[in-house]
Amino acid sequence: MTEKQDISVLDLSKPEGLDLTSAAAEFTRATRKCGFLYVRFSEKENTIVESVRRAQRLFFQQDLATKKKIAIDTNNRGYLGTGEALMAGAKRHDQKEVFFWGREAAADDPDVVAGVPLCGPNQWPEQLPDFQRSVNAYSQMVQRTGELLLQVIAVSLGAPADFFAPHYQRTMLRGQLLCYPTTANHPQQFGVAPHSDFGCITLLLQETAGLEVLFPNGEWVAATPRPNTLVVNIGDLLERWSNRRLPSTRHRVRNLSSDDRYSIAMFYDPSPTAIVDPLQLLPDDQPMYPAVVSAEYILSRNKGAFEHYKNPQP
Repeated sequence: MTEKQDISVLDLSKPEGLDLTSAAAEFTRATRKCGFLYVRFSEKENTIVESVRRAQRLFFQQDLATKKKIAIDTNNRGYLGTGEALMAGAKRHDQKEVFFWGREAAADDPDVVAGVPLCGPNQWPEQLPDFQRSVNAYSQMVQRTGELLLQVIAVSLGAPADFFAPHYQRTMLRGQLLCYPTTANHPQQFGVAPHSDFGCITLLLQETAGLEVLFPNGEWVAATPRPNTLVVNIGDLLERWSNRRLPSTRHRVRNLSSDDRYSIAMFYDPSPTAIVDPLQLLPDDQPMYPAVVSAEYILSRNKGAFEHYKNPQP
């Protein structure tokens, strides 16, 4: 793996003055290089970032029995413990703890009533009174960035800037607070084994090193943390939607330090019942993929990665 930093930065810190055409050109250059880029956000958001980082540490510092009171369910809400995720093709289970949350959906929400996958209430830790507020404020920050980024992506593909908006009316924005112990004890042990993400775009907040990106030349490149940035990558669903114009790139996490590694991943995906069809976005292309339903597709990928689908909680 090379330590060379070769991942581009797209500045979205001043959305009111953003030139979408120029930003789209920068996005195209960045994603052609490796499918990853950094997105710079405003320093004004740092209060939100600091708050969610405090909440994250308080959650993972709890004893295991307390965390397991909100064990993850089949809507991917709650706590997932170390060794409960196995990426496709991996030889060892991932070494990570995760708190999952998503769009809040009450029991009478139409998607819940209809049994739409990945829709349901969140499981919040009752003993941490400020946790939900901090996490939701961070979700709103990331959604603002994601909305702007989708406009850039649409323009980069020759579509109207608002192309994605009707498909995101009930976005499946989902988050993971992550804690990785050291993985330095075995060469085939990863925090997250090599994989590509399942959805459209991932926005990752990092504090310490560990993320590595597979470049087209076969090199693993370290995506080291940068101040006031999110690491953004294309997922498999957007690769399908863009008819492979946008690459979904394999990546992994190795925590080779002596301390726990913390990061926050958010997956900005369409409404759960949205149809994802390459012909919507690129009507003149010969489609490489059939249309899929957003939540059904992501659920099918989740089932191959997470143990709780094999042994669901009652």
